[in-house]
Amino acid sequence: MKFDFESIMDRRGMDAIAVDGLGHGFAPSLPREGFDAIPMWVADMNFPTAPSVCREMEKRISHPAFGYFDPRDEYFDSVIRWHKVRNGVNGMLPEHIGYENGVLGGLLSALATFASRGDNVLVHSPTYIGFTMSLKNAGYNIVHSPLKLDCDGKWRMDFDDMEKKLREYNIHAAIFCSPHNPTGRVWEMREIAEAMVLFKKYDVSVVSDEIWSDILLDGKCHVPTQSVSDYARERTVALYAPSKTFNLAGLVNAYHVIYNKTLRDRVKKESSLSHYNSMNMLSMYALIGAYSHEGMKWTDELCKVLSANVRYACDFIEKSFRGVSVSRPEGTYMLFPDFTEWLSEHNMTLEKLVNSGCDVGVAWQNGKVHGGVNHIRMNLALPFTKVEEAFCRLNKYVINKV
Repeated sequence: MKFDFESIMDRRGMDAIAVDGLGHGFAPSLPREGFDAIPMWVADMNFPTAPSVCREMEKRISHPAFGYFDPRDEYFDSVIRWHKVRNGVNGMLPEHIGYENGVLGGLLSALATFASRGDNVLVHSPTYIGFTMSLKNAGYNIVHSPLKLDCDGKWRMDFDDMEKKLREYNIHAAIFCSPHNPTGRVWEMREIAEAMVLFKKYDVSVVSDEIWSDILLDGKCHVPTQSVSDYARERTVALYAPSKTFNLAGLVNAYHVIYNKTLRDRVKKESSLSHYNSMNMLSMYALIGAYSHEGMKWTDELCKVLSANVRYACDFIEKSFRGVSVSRPEGTYMLFPDFTEWLSEHNMTLEKLVNSGCDVGVAWQNGKVHGGVNHIRMNLALPFTKVEEAFCRLNKYVINKV
């Protein structure tokens, strides 16, 4: 491989809650003596970002003035090129792109344009905890439509349940997550199109979180929600960011794509009300470096590395963890295994299981916060040797402890 996804990056003392946050607040507990921590909880990567990202920022830092600025043409050109090459998007213009201080901030700004506080909002479950917290804090009422596992162990939308909820709760706003977090489903075009038919039938506007759209496993393809129909294009606010793909969450740089001018103007107004929804200069250069031709090649290699990690983890679980089931993710770098049977056989609570893993340095996350009854959420964006070590520890000290 051209890029380095094998070296162990020491993040201690370098502003990473993935490691320095352990033992505090909502983070997993610290390991017991004799074990180092393997960070497998918070959704950032334990790989260095693409070299092209650092080069662009270093080049800009060499000029020692950082005053007020407007986004460069290269910023918009980079976003447009990225979506055309990666997702086959045509017709995107600079005016369709707008900055957001994070996907969750963009989500709330968009919702405020077509829903009032106290309104019902449809969300699939399991549900990313960021959606849950943001919607509750902003005063919206979440109505869940549970995803279902089919006979092949693949998560599917329950369209009958979706329609029932839309009708009974008089819902006109929905959050769509594509690829889905935390299950890792990469929706097919026909699935998205069927969902949008329902949304059109009940006059529902959609916020589509597509922050994971670059992390595709084993050759899967992302279908932008706005591409499936004219209604989807006109009534969807799509949210993106380079943060998941390039490990840039700490730089804060998300953006929306909105084709409907009226909706775009209203979201822009709503986003501006705090007077702090403004692009960071270095974040702009980071995106330009990320969305470069070299950044595309780096992303292709990243997806191959993550695909291998996911295959290893799922194969290990299926072969060695009796009583544990897992739906193989098609996107993201998160795993969401179900320990229901194992917990029953061992008369153990999920909380005790999570703590047992943390004791031996596997810093994974209780899946209940994401709506999983007996699930654990695991981050596989680490060098393969660390993924391998984590599963060996779980096998020896936790799941098949002698």
